[in-house]
Amino acid sequence: MTAQLPLWAANLAVFDTETTGIDISEDRIVSATIALLGPGGEVTERYDWLLDPGIEIPEAAMRVHGITTEIARATGISAAVGVQQIVAQLAEMMERGYPVVAYNAPYDLSLLSAEAARHGVSLPAAIAPVIDPLILDKQFDRYRKGKRTLVAVAAHHGVEIGNAHDAGDDAIASGRVLQAIARKYADVIPDDLDALHTSQVRWAAQQAASFQEYMRRVRDPNFVADGAWPLRAG
Repeated sequence: MTAQLPLWAANLAVFDTETTGIDISEDRIVSATIALLGPGGEVTERYDWLLDPGIEIPEAAMRVHGITTEIARATGISAAVGVQQIVAQLAEMMERGYPVVAYNAPYDLSLLSAEAARHGVSLPAAIAPVIDPLILDKQFDRYRKGKRTLVAVAAHHGVEIGNAHDAGDDAIASGRVLQAIARKYADVIPDDLDALHTSQVRWAAQQAASFQEYMRRVRDPNFVADGAWPLRAG
């Protein structure tokens, strides 16, 4: 074990969204943040969006992130413009050589992919390298009991979240959690970003298979867990 931050974790492009729901094919982005973190977890660049998703924001979603339909319509930019800007900023971060950090990446990236298709925006040919603190936390501390939400995992690693379910605070916390994990497990995490990305593809599939086996055994014999990463299948 070592407290030294690996070089690959020194500068991270962190990404998070708040949405109208959890259906990645039908729900819409309401707010998003992309920020660049330095080696001390400090924010060196930050880009925020509030979108008018073009549909009603359900009360259940509003209770999570606090953004009402009225606020989004009055002060948000059009979804088409916002999605184009988000994709362009994410692509720019990758072109500059920064890995994209997203907690539970298949949710945010798959939803962004669906939004991009909806508005005729082209995604980069490959979204990589991506680092998912959730996958790493499960892989290197797999027997720890308790929830694996960002709030719970951040607390476990001593990372404070300003306002949970705020896209900016969640994105920044995700990057700081990743840096905490990188320090703690520096001796066993691949130190090459491409190798780390590829390893997470395998780990995500293994974790999903294990969860599926558990769920079929104790709850639903037909349960299916999608292990595709960093974009969900279909």
